[in-house]
Amino acid sequence: MRNIGMEVKPPKKSCDDTYCPFHGSLSIRGKILQGVVASSKMNKAVVVRRDTLHYVPKYMRYEKRSSRINAHNPPCIDAKEGDKVKIAECRPLSKTVAFVVIEKED
Repeated sequence: MRNIGMEVKPPKKSCDDTYCPFHGSLSIRGKILQGVVASSKMNKAVVVRRDTLHYVPKYMRYEKRSSRINAHNPPCIDAKEGDKVKIAECRPLSKTVAFVVIEKED
């Protein structure tokens, strides 16, 4: 198991995925984000939803906003819908995937 250079719990299972930061050769750089898995229907990928509050000065109130990020889901982590996850930026793996799940929070 590789050290990915971050304070995260390593997965208990092992895998042979080349795009896994722990067991493959994928390096991590840039942003680290948290969110909730909105969809896990793709093959080895998930959609992570991040909810934020945006202030509207005209009405002096906050509005809810959300963004959806596609992320690679290694078999050793295997995040499902509703799981809170931590994702990290990596090199582009496909047209829409440039993040990888590094931790499933309990």
